[in-house]
Formats: sequence, C-alpha cells, structure tokens
Amino acid sequence: MRYAEKLQQRISEVGSRLCVGIDPRPELSGGVDEVPEFLRRVVGETAAYAAAFKPNMAYFEAMGLRGIEMLQEMLQEMPKEVPVILDAKRSDIGETQKYYAKSYFENWNVDAVTLNPFLGYDSIEPFLDWEGKGIYLLAVTSNAGSADFQRQKLADGRFVFELVQELGKRAISESRATDVGYVVGLTNASEEVLERIADSPLLIPGLGAQGGDLASLEGKKRTAPDVVNVSRGITYKDMDKSFAEKAKAWSEQLAV
Repeated sequence: MRYAEKLQQRISEVGSRLCVGIDPRPELSGGVDEVPEFLRRVVGETAAYAAAFKPNMAYFEAMGLRGIEMLQEMLQEMPKEVPVILDAKRSDIGETQKYYAKSYFENWNVDAVTLNPFLGYDSIEPFLDWEGKGIYLLAVTSNAGSADFQRQKLADGRFVFELVQELGKRAISESRATDVGYVVGLTNASEEVLERIADSPLLIPGLGAQGGDLASLEGKKRTAPDVVNVSRGITYKDMDKSFAEKAKAWSEQLAV
C-alpha cells in the first residue's frame, strides 16, 4: 500500500483530517523525567481521533540523548494504524540524505518525513525509493519568513514554491515508490497560493496557536489526502480538559 493510500484510509476511518503534533516541552510537563509518561498519555488519549501523528525532532533533540531515546521509545509504541509523520525538515547533499532516509524509514520505520527541498532534486532522491513511505517538501510554510523566498514571484510569473512542486512532478514522472506531498501553512494560504498548489498530499500547519483560518481551505476540489496539524492546541492549552477531549473537539472541526 502506498503512503497516500494508508493516510486516506486512516482519514476515512476517523472521519477527520486531524494531525496531532507532538512537541514535548519539559518545562511545561513537569521536567524531563516526566516527559515519557506525558507522551504515553498524549498518544494514548488522542489515537482514536488522529488521522496522523507528527512528532517534531527539535523538541526531542533539545533534551539530548535521552530525548532521542524517548522519541525512539514512543515510536516503537505508536499504534500501527496511525501514520507517523516525522517533522525533521532535513536538507543535505545526497550522500548524507541517504543516511537520514535509512535512519527514519528503516530504523524508526516512520511513514513520512518533512524535508527542506532547497538543495534540489538530488537531495530528496535518497528518500524516493521507499515502498509505502512519503515525504512532505516545504512549499509555503506558516511563518512570516515564507515571504522571503517561497512566495516570491519569478520572471515567468511562477512562485518559488511552484519550483518545489516541480520536484514532486518529476518523482511522479519517474514512477518513484515514495509519495511526495507538500507543507502548506494555513497562515499564508491565500487564494492566489492555493490555486497553484498541486493536488498532492498536504501537511497543513498554522491552525490554532498560529492563527490560521480553516475557511481558506473551503471549496477546494482536492482528491489527495490532506491533514491539518494541531500541536499546542491539544498538548498545552485548556489544561483543565483531557487530551482526548481536546483532540475530539479539533477532530470535529476537521471532519471530512
């Protein structure tokens, strides 16, 4: 089964596009020693509503070796039916990327990973021959700085993020085994941007704490499976409510 098929199947099962972001912050979770139990609770309580999980590497790396161990332990305990998107945003020359791909897809067996595409096609190529896996290329991110490069127009009228999409089109034309999608932030998803976004799987951050508006996605005739990420809105907001209650509420907002 291809990655996009597994993701679509999961979206249909839960009836929602909710992607649960996992960004552990020890200072808000009772300290580093309490993080493993925090992670177990987040995953356990939200799994019934999650179309996907998205652990962010930075938060685990910030805890040093123990943080990486926590990530590995959590990944080993993840429910198999829920796709895992590792938010790593890696970018390097092809030889180095080969080892990142082995690390994430073979050692940790995640379903998909985010990549920075700005080193070009040969930098994503080591990720393209993995059966059942997916990558999300940064196209239009949710931060203000996406205007510096991604949303700049070229002389021929295209945006830079459209050049990113050419990498995905090339992978399709070459019948590569890995599905290619894109990261498109809600906060910068203007009508002009969305009308140029390919009908490929999207990972959509920017909802909740970042102020993105779901209305920008309405009425778009897309067939590829898209997921909308919520991190802080589940893990570190309205702490009088359970993770399950918050995930259920967001799931209903993102119902399909």
